[in-house]
Amino acid sequence: MFTAGTIALLITILIALARAFIGPSIYDRILALNMVGTKTVLLIAVLGFLMGRPEFMDIAIVYALINFIGVIAVLKVFKYGDLGREGEDERPL
Repeated sequence: MFTAGTIALLITILIALARAFIGPSIYDRILALNMVGTKTVLLIAVLGFLMGRPEFMDIAIVYALINFIGVIAVLKVFKYGDLGREGEDERPL
């Protein structure tokens, strides 16, 4: 049963990669890559369970944090042009 889940995760990763390559906008591509990262975290957790290695959950959690920070950084670069600005475009009320 977990083998079928692993195969299903691999198929969804391939579909998301296809969406990342043919996405009409940059935000669709970023969302697809975020989905690939999330499915990879699930894949690491399932494979750790199948192989009897509970320490894979630690690796999955670290990978999820790196994926989240990476997506936020990429979105900030596309919005502001660099990582250093703190939203100077917004006017205070």
